Amino acid sequence: MILENKLGIKSEIELVKEEERISKLKAKNLFESGFFDTLKAGTFESLRVIHFELFGDIYEFAGKIRDVNISKGNFRFAPTTYLNDALKQIESMPQSNFDEIVEKYIEMNVAHPFREGNGRSMRIWLDLMLKNELEKVVDWNSIERDDYLMAMERSPIKDVEIKQLLKNALSSEINNADVFMKGIDASYYYEGYTLYKTKEL
Repeated sequence: MILENKLGIKSEIELVKEEERISKLKAKNLFESGFFDTLKAGTFESLRVIHFELFGDIYEFAGKIRDVNISKGNFRFAPTTYLNDALKQIESMPQSNFDEIVEKYIEMNVAHPFREGNGRSMRIWLDLMLKNELEKVVDWNSIERDDYLMAMERSPIKDVEIKQLLKNALSSEINNADVFMKGIDASYYYEGYTLYKTKEL
C-alpha cells in the first residue's frame, strides 16, 4: 500500500526514492543551520519537530501522533489508546547518564509515535540527548545494520546488547558534519534507504 503523500506520487519505488532524497537533504540543512541545537533534548516536542521537519514536505501526518496501530514483524508497538499517556511517561523519564538516555530511547521506540519515519527521527533525537548531557554522539556508521536491528528488537526485554553497541560507537565529534552525514546515511540504511549520500545532496 502506497502512503498518501503531498507529492502526488502513485509509485512506491518513486515515493521511497523521493522520501529519501528530500528528508536527507532536510537533515543536512538542519544540521548545518544549527537548528537541532535549538531543540530541548529528550522532550516529545523535540522529536515531533524533528519528524515534522524531515517529512513535512512529503506527508500530511508528519509531526502528528499516529491514530492507527502498527507492528513490525511479530512486534506490536504501543496501541493508540495508550499512546498519549505513554509519551508523557517517557518524557518524564530521567536522562542524566548514558543508561538512562538509552532506556528512554528504547521506550520511545516501543511507543513509535508516528506512522512512518520513527527510527530515523529517533536516532537524531537520541544523539541530541547524548550531545546535551554527555557531549557525545553515536557514530552510527560504525554499527552494523543487523546487529543494531536485532539488539533493538530484543531491547524491551533485555537492553544490555543495545547499550553495549551504542556505548562502543560513542564519539566526541559532536559537531563534525562528516560524522553526522555518514550517520544519517547509516541510519537510513538500517531502514533500507541507500540511494543517496547525504553529503552529496
